[in-house]
Amino acid sequence: MKIGMMSFAHMHAYSYADSLMKLGNIELVGVFDDDLERGKKVAEKYLTKHFSDQENFLRTEMDAVIICSENTRHKEMVLNAAEAKKHILCEKPIATTIEDAEEMIEACKVNGVILQIAFPVRFSSPIAQLKNLIDNGELGDIVAFRTTNRGQNPGGWFIDKNLSGGGAVLDHTVHMVDIMRWYLGKEITHVDAMVASYFHDIDIDDAGILTLEFENGVIATHDASWSRFAEYPTWGDVTIEVIGTKQTIKVDAYKEHIRMFTSGAKSLSNVFYGNDMDFGLIQDFVECVQKGKEPSITGFDGLKALEVALAAYESSEKNKSINL
Repeated sequence: MKIGMMSFAHMHAYSYADSLMKLGNIELVGVFDDDLERGKKVAEKYLTKHFSDQENFLRTEMDAVIICSENTRHKEMVLNAAEAKKHILCEKPIATTIEDAEEMIEACKVNGVILQIAFPVRFSSPIAQLKNLIDNGELGDIVAFRTTNRGQNPGGWFIDKNLSGGGAVLDHTVHMVDIMRWYLGKEITHVDAMVASYFHDIDIDDAGILTLEFENGVIATHDASWSRFAEYPTWGDVTIEVIGTKQTIKVDAYKEHIRMFTSGAKSLSNVFYGNDMDFGLIQDFVECVQKGKEPSITGFDGLKALEVALAAYESSEKNKSINL
């Protein structure tokens, strides 16, 4: 199976490429990146060909592409890849507007290609184990969720709204909204949020608190931020607490770690030893393409997660609850 990668602007691209290298039946046939210096370095690292022209890249024989560009370029690349009949794994968020996301989903449908959205948290072993417990009725009826996704400020294009479409709330809300929708099988109907920049002197949000209500009355809170400083022992956290009528269970996707003490500015580091969720995502995408089946995380899933994040901004700006 032949796969190409479109842009290494997002840091997850490196993990995805590393994951491809672990799969023996995959050939990374090329990298498109119009950042010439970055593209050439990446192509050299992964022993493949660099393309500076998107059209030439998409004319190359390949089955699928993985898109890791700046958020506002997702639409452009997805539409071009779909027209070229390439199956697509697109980094989250799917897009920066609802209209763009809908257009992308439709283009992939018309061209008969898979559109999968990169929500690797679904492939965290503890997160997946909790899903099984819920499905087996171990928690009873779900009453509420508490979730967090708090990490470090990535800087660069992430804090340029023209390229990112939003700050920490967009970056760190879509993951956990996807997990809650996956667990519950219901949609969010009301969003209340407070969004601002609390931790950095930047012109984009670095934190937000969301209160959500699902169509069946389940309530949730979500803490999204770039609140972790550079010397923090780990990048951040991904947690979810599920409150049920039988029992309550909390999962921390990065809890599986050992503490390492060293000399230097960062004296304590958490060394993660749990499963590689990015590898799980890539493995799942490859299987979907090979078997021609519906992706486990669809464009619609990406759209619904984006919808909540954008509603959070609207709620904070207008100081009112947003109905979806």
